[in-house]
Amino acid sequence: MATVPVDSKKVDTCRALAADVADDVQRYIDKHTSVGVERTILRALGAEGTDDQGAPLVNIAVERYQKAGLLGRGISYYVGRALLAGASSVQDAAERLAFAPEVDRGEGGATVDAVRAALTPHVAAALARIDGARDQRESLKARVAAGETPHKYVIVATGNIYDDALQAKAAAFAGADIIAVIRATAQSLLDYVPHGATTEGYGGTFATQENFRIVRTAVDEATLECGRYIHQTNYSSGLCMSEIAWMAAVERLDMLLNDAMYGILFRDINMCRTFIDQYVSRRFIARAGIVINTGEDNYLTTADAVEKAHTVLASQFINEAFALRAGLREEQLGLGHAYEIDPWIEDSFLLEIAQAQLVRQIFDRHPIKWMPPTKHKTGDIFQSHVHDAMFSLVGITTNQSIQLLGMFSEAVHNPMLMDRYLSLKATRYVFGAAKHLGDEIEFKADGRIARRAVQVLDEAMAQLLEVKRDSIWDAIGRGAFADVKRTREGGKGFAGVVARDRDYVNPLLDALER
Repeated sequence: MATVPVDSKKVDTCRALAADVADDVQRYIDKHTSVGVERTILRALGAEGTDDQGAPLVNIAVERYQKAGLLGRGISYYVGRALLAGASSVQDAAERLAFAPEVDRGEGGATVDAVRAALTPHVAAALARIDGARDQRESLKARVAAGETPHKYVIVATGNIYDDALQAKAAAFAGADIIAVIRATAQSLLDYVPHGATTEGYGGTFATQENFRIVRTAVDEATLECGRYIHQTNYSSGLCMSEIAWMAAVERLDMLLNDAMYGILFRDINMCRTFIDQYVSRRFIARAGIVINTGEDNYLTTADAVEKAHTVLASQFINEAFALRAGLREEQLGLGHAYEIDPWIEDSFLLEIAQAQLVRQIFDRHPIKWMPPTKHKTGDIFQSHVHDAMFSLVGITTNQSIQLLGMFSEAVHNPMLMDRYLSLKATRYVFGAAKHLGDEIEFKADGRIARRAVQVLDEAMAQLLEVKRDSIWDAIGRGAFADVKRTREGGKGFAGVVARDRDYVNPLLDALER
């Protein structure tokens, strides 16, 4: 297999630096919660539904206790007290928290131990739902094997979930291995999850639990009809990151877009809120056996892909460190990168090979996710098709794991069925024609590809040294990643961050952490 030179001592240093960066943030996470986290816990314990205006019950209950200044003890504490006070179920308890004439201020009555005991069967039921969904998914995968890697990943995004389900099946029949439903534009900025099936959406389809269920049914049908396991993907990001992770866990999704910094950089979501929510979301993801896809590919849409390639690698080390602290296994870490170098630069193809091979070797146990060219597409569909073919050639040569296919109509419109079909056909050709190319070639030890790989690793290590020195809070503030600057208390969602009280109660998170 063709390889590039990788200094293992430098890789170890990068991992140690990333670990220090993540530990600093983890100390903050362990002292805080958020409205998104507390809503997630309330959902997982058994609360569901909306009021007559469509507001989710979990939002109403959690916001009421936050406004009362009581959320630092954890919403679970008040659920347990309501159960001890006679609530017949978690649903009944949540309704009492949301609508009772008086807020329970937690004064007198049950001890914390009694509250925890009252919650025990509901925590066990939540874990059983996750475990049951995971076992069901793994059972189907054992019966029907997935296709060979690189898995061909495509997107559907009609706005109507029923049309998405049909397009998902069509894509599977055309050769896709992974189906992602793009979320409606700006859903990541909503501080609630819409309820039920949705049939309208701009730029995509809303992520809801019912929509997950509808697409799961469709891809299961495609799995059995195609005789090849079809994976389902959606987005666990934004202000409802952990809620969506819970929904995905119990609806048997295979993968989730889930990144430690994407929301901070590209959606201007507060970094404190994001770091807390990504940790809890990943606790659910770890238990569910879901593979995450991180978003480093996006850095190269705002920063130069040659000059800032090292920022992708540095962020991959940091994302890995965060994920490991949340209980994910390396086999669940689909670290992201992208083919975004200007195609008209001399030897751009060699630079892309160097980056792809470097990432593949450093993260050899990870299901790496590789993104297609988008930044330099102009609407010239013929040039775009060639550009995508070069991307696919690098993908098969360097043995990427998950390859999101490029569309020749990328700069024109959302892909039509025929666009997706032609992309799958072209990729199938390249993957077949060059299947063992990586086994047959070697890179010169002092050649352009090898030198570029060494350069990128050195620059990534230098950046990680700077991030550790300054802290990631300040590094993001000066634009260390994606050339985007954010402040620690700025952005959306900071008002939803809550310091934990000393007697904070969250037995479900405790169980996930064990």
